[in-house]
Amino acid sequence: MLQNYLKLAFRNLSKSRLYSTLNISGLAIGVAACLLIMLFVAHEWSYDRWNPLADRIVRPTYQIRINGFEENHGSVDAIVGPEAAASLPEIQAWCRIRNAGNWPTRREGQSEESNQEEKVLAVDSSFFEVFPLKILAGNENQGLNQPGLLAISRSMAERYFSSPEQALGQTLVMGRENQRQQISVVFEDIPDNTHFHADALLPLTGNEELKNAPPYWGYNNIYFTYFLLRKGTEKAAFAEKFTALATNKVGSLLKDLFATSTADFEKSGKLARFDLQNLTDLHLHSAKQSELAANGNIRYVWIFSAIAFFILLIACINFMNLATARSAGRSREVGVRKVLGSTRGALTRQFLAESLLLSAISMTLAIGLAAVALPAFSELAGRPLAMPWSSPIFWTAVLGGTAAVGLLAGSYPAFFLSAFQPIKVLKGITGTSGKGNFRNGLVVFQFAISTVLIISTVLVYSQLQYMQQKSLGFDKSQVVLIENANALGERATILETEMRRNAHVESVTRTNYLPLPNKDRGNSILSSTRTTRGANTVLQRWQVDANYIRTLGMQIQSGRDFDPARVTDSVAIIVNEIAAKQLGFADPIGQKMYRSKSNAVDSKPEDFEELTIIGVVRDFHFESLHHPIGGLYLQLGPSNGTICLRMAGQDAAPVIADLEQKWQSLTPDRPISYHFMDETLNRNYAAEQRVGLIASIFALLSVLVSCLGLFGLAVFATEQRTKEIGIRKVLGASVAGITGMLTKDFLKLVVVAIVIASPVAYWAMHKWLADFAYRMEIQWWMFVLAGLAAMSIAVLTVGSQSIKAALVNPVKSLKSE
Repeated sequence: MLQNYLKLAFRNLSKSRLYSTLNISGLAIGVAACLLIMLFVAHEWSYDRWNPLADRIVRPTYQIRINGFEENHGSVDAIVGPEAAASLPEIQAWCRIRNAGNWPTRREGQSEESNQEEKVLAVDSSFFEVFPLKILAGNENQGLNQPGLLAISRSMAERYFSSPEQALGQTLVMGRENQRQQISVVFEDIPDNTHFHADALLPLTGNEELKNAPPYWGYNNIYFTYFLLRKGTEKAAFAEKFTALATNKVGSLLKDLFATSTADFEKSGKLARFDLQNLTDLHLHSAKQSELAANGNIRYVWIFSAIAFFILLIACINFMNLATARSAGRSREVGVRKVLGSTRGALTRQFLAESLLLSAISMTLAIGLAAVALPAFSELAGRPLAMPWSSPIFWTAVLGGTAAVGLLAGSYPAFFLSAFQPIKVLKGITGTSGKGNFRNGLVVFQFAISTVLIISTVLVYSQLQYMQQKSLGFDKSQVVLIENANALGERATILETEMRRNAHVESVTRTNYLPLPNKDRGNSILSSTRTTRGANTVLQRWQVDANYIRTLGMQIQSGRDFDPARVTDSVAIIVNEIAAKQLGFADPIGQKMYRSKSNAVDSKPEDFEELTIIGVVRDFHFESLHHPIGGLYLQLGPSNGTICLRMAGQDAAPVIADLEQKWQSLTPDRPISYHFMDETLNRNYAAEQRVGLIASIFALLSVLVSCLGLFGLAVFATEQRTKEIGIRKVLGASVAGITGMLTKDFLKLVVVAIVIASPVAYWAMHKWLADFAYRMEIQWWMFVLAGLAAMSIAVLTVGSQSIKAALVNPVKSLKSE
């Protein structure tokens, strides 16, 4: 019997090739798009869940707010880990991680050019206890317990040696001081779905900076710290105990630094607070100013999940609409088959078999489309995605989805048409007229979804355009950044001098402090007297040279720039406009401020240096546009970080050639690493750019699927009105008139969809834009543009079929009953 049902199903599908093609292709495209998005969403949710201890690991964070100064860090002070572990028995183990930057690296005894290792972290010896990576060679318990040791990944071992086993015990020469690091552990590559990445782990044991770390919580936040809690620990109860401990510790800092209590500090609207984050929340729920790597965003996960759901819903609506439209033309078939003895049950099973067959073919095609598109989509999404061929959940979802869609779409013809009375059907009485309103409602719904996606795409791209064109307060164009200049040591000064002599170079500066997200930041308390007690102004302090403002194209609002010829400029500072307001000066030029040179909480009056404000620089963005501009000041001082070159013209070739030649002459065994500042800034908005592009692609797919359904319904409508069209043409109706008559009914549905979609899209995009401290205004023309686009697409889709129907010879339309 089943074989007979399938044979009949194939026969009916082959007879109605247009409907079959539209049904199969629409559902296949929708399911393939949904599958791709859900693979991305599943990958985002999987971060750090490979760690079998993930549900027991938490990370302390620190937030401070003093007047206009606010920072939110995922890192804390060096002392937080050991002191918390000593006070809280719930902590089974803890470790600290610090980003160690880029390290020139080569094999000992080899004279070949150094590689630049960019994924280097400094960690405690307990790292492998908290993050239990697979150890390929060595002993994880003793691999990082003394200076001079090194743990490397499988990939790094294979880069320098033939295998992990041969790498063990070998020595690598690393850093500009040519440190000799003996490989003590080789671990399996850290999975991609981890909130940090490392190929080399250096021991924090013996670190001089760690030995001299201040004994305070909330003073110098540079260490990412993780607590592994004991089994059975209630996180909520532990969080309360940790918060109480942190409040007490912060109270000591506030008392010694500002001569105030925690209660008084918070009463004045200020804040200094420690919190805890679950390890599995870091990737999607953490947007701190300091992170080990760029994180994802839970909002984008929800956005993409909604897009996937709605595309699948549109595809299913198409499937149902076309199935019901086609089944209406099969009412006479039902009547004839009933007259010949077919039962209602047999008819029901036949219609369901046809629907399930269509659904199965669509699902098979969808999986193939997704597999073919996955490599390109992975590159677009910036994630290593793969088809889960071995996952039982995947195949369960595929089979369940196939059955659900097939049964749902086939339910109308199976249960409604099979109940027809054969006498009424053969007389032309079917009772299907009311189903047109149901189909119209579905068309409105799916076009409303498509319009929301179109409007959202327009707004996302408008915001991206706004961010790229917004004045940042400095000139990012024609600036070359030499990232690893510290590898030159004292020879960096020679490179600076040589590049200044290049006729194509306008200006050169060297500093650790650049207006780029995730670059070095230094905070300082400025007081009106030689004490921090009672002070309430915390600003960022950037040490720069006299060419800094000129090289980065910043503008002096009032006062003057640094002048190296003036001896007094060694104690001069330039503040930004925000800082000038926070300091409370109507005219800040010439005002005196005091900063502790020792940066100690117990600074004596003689420890303070007197600073004179000589200028105000126009506000410039040094974080992404997600964050507001904070107060800062510039001060002359040594800074051995990035060398910045401002080119005098548009042609970068002679500058780069000269730069590479001079670098090679100064350090032939170390590669140069340089970037253009505008490209570096654009990469900081890569996540938003990916969101915009992915949303655009799937918005177009949703429109395509909607149009397939609309085209099918237009074909159905014109077939139903063939004789009406013929009569109208005989009576003198024009092709344009008939086309307009057939098109306007569908156009009304699209207009209703636009009216419904506009407020929904406005609300959704208003919520999305709230993530940006600086954002464009939502304009009315964006909605008009999206509406016109949707209407144009609908007119083109329906109009082509309407014109075709209007051009048919009326004799052909009326010659047969």
